[in-house]
Amino acid sequence: MKAIILSAGQGKRLLPLTESQPKCLLPLAGRTLLEWQLRALAANGVTEATIVVGFAAEAVDYALADMEIPGIRAKTLYNPFYAVADNVGSCFVVRHEMTGDFVLLNGDTLFEPAVLAKLLAGATGPVTVTIDRKERYDADDMKVRLDGERLVEIGKALPLDTVDGESIGMLLFREDGGARFLRMLDTVLREPDGVRRWYLSAIDRLSRTDRVGVVSIEGSEWGEVDFLADVDRAGQLAEGWVASGRFDGKR
Repeated sequence: MKAIILSAGQGKRLLPLTESQPKCLLPLAGRTLLEWQLRALAANGVTEATIVVGFAAEAVDYALADMEIPGIRAKTLYNPFYAVADNVGSCFVVRHEMTGDFVLLNGDTLFEPAVLAKLLAGATGPVTVTIDRKERYDADDMKVRLDGERLVEIGKALPLDTVDGESIGMLLFREDGGARFLRMLDTVLREPDGVRRWYLSAIDRLSRTDRVGVVSIEGSEWGEVDFLADVDRAGQLAEGWVASGRFDGKR
């Protein structure tokens, strides 16, 4: 099993913390966000990870050189279009890696190993979106509408009275799922504003013609690090994980 991590952006909403480093290198309880991700991936049997980088790419390379995480090999892939395209550009650059079974995740998603374990155990089809549920959703949440365990629609602008959960920024592709996604990604990129779209636009389109499954990870700990307030919450999560030792085989 391999993973693709989309970490090309600067994360301008986190300035000044991201003035000289991407948000995947933000320190959380003694480890970078990227290291927490790689440890959670390795804990679930992921042996290879490709990190798509852009802003301050060299800083990520240096950080990786200093990491020692048993069981997983990580490399970077530079996206030269990171400043002019949204994350569809990163998916285009890394498309040759989207074969076989793989996990695709955002570089700002902090998660405990149980999150990926639930996804791997619960996925039943070629394309699966990981979701969570909460009482209220805001404008920045990547909201989803479902029909049972099938994705019907995904996007930030969904009417609140139709929302059944939110995407946490982690997808699983099996069998020909990657090929299906790439065909729809090509369709999105050919549109006038295609390069400015999120890659989940392709998943939204795919859900109209193919079955896109969902797995809920309710009760597991995760957080998106997008705003300054998120950094404190993520740090508290990570501190709890350090105390419990759940990333180091103690629990």
